[in-house]
Amino acid sequence: MMNNEHVLIRALEPEDLEYLYTWENNMDLWEVSNTLVPFSHFTLKKYIENAHRDIYEAKQLRLMIARRKDGAPIGLIDIYDFDPFNMRAGLGIMIYQYADRRKGFAGDAIRLILDYCFETLGLHQAYSCIPACNIASIKLFEKVGFSEIGRCKEWLKRGDVWEDVLYYQLLKSDWYTE
Repeated sequence: MMNNEHVLIRALEPEDLEYLYTWENNMDLWEVSNTLVPFSHFTLKKYIENAHRDIYEAKQLRLMIARRKDGAPIGLIDIYDFDPFNMRAGLGIMIYQYADRRKGFAGDAIRLILDYCFETLGLHQAYSCIPACNIASIKLFEKVGFSEIGRCKEWLKRGDVWEDVLYYQLLKSDWYTE
């Protein structure tokens, strides 16, 4: 379990089913997660049952973010597109309740997962793809040391509007020199 004085990051547990059901089926978040259909309890239960799969097999890892003081789940952090040959992976994060945002939980969680990525998995770099309108996420990733490295124009369709996506990157060598 990864933790500091504010957050802990842990594996998904069977009792997390209702959190996942609520979070994954919140249509306000579907644009960020590229979800187009709701998830059933059955599907999410099977997902949790298989969450133990090794990251080298699954090429991804989803972990629960909880407040350290009371253990309450507040969000999720994902390692996705894990590429052990090129030693890189993408990171994604979601803090669900607005009341838990802007309190440092997301930054703490990203720092903990970066330590895991660079020290345990031996990655050379981490990256994140962020819709250009998501100013809070852009500021968050910049605050923990990521730099913008590119832009995909009109990458996401939001209703009748196309939106750019920004790519952010952090090299292991830059993480340890900060």
